[in-house]
Amino acid sequence: MEVINAIGRRKSSVARIYMQEGTGKITINKKDLTEYFPSAILQYVVKQPLNLLEVADKYDIKVNLDGGGFTGQSQALRLAIARALVKVNAEDKKALKSQGFLTRDSRAVERKKPGQPKARRRFQFSKR
Repeated sequence: MEVINAIGRRKSSVARIYMQEGTGKITINKKDLTEYFPSAILQYVVKQPLNLLEVADKYDIKVNLDGGGFTGQSQALRLAIARALVKVNAEDKKALKSQGFLTRDSRAVERKKPGQPKARRRFQFSKR
């Protein structure tokens, strides 16, 4: 099997992954998964598509993660892994889509408007 690459995005995070057959090692920005994401919840989020298809120890994944915070990065990585798994085996698409792993979450921070302290918050109105 050749190297399969995919991209995932969430908020301002971008995950570019390179997946090939191996032993299940996930390397993020030249660090191990447990070192990059110390939280067990974020590790679980990243491995969700692999655990769903029961292929967690079948592929080696190298990741370039950029931008955003750790939650957005983990969700971007989850999307990229799910897209790569569909490239490997198209029959897995139905199972991944039903769990929502192939849907790009487009929610992002709303921009601040001029004349206001935040996006929707207005300055306090003073009648006198």
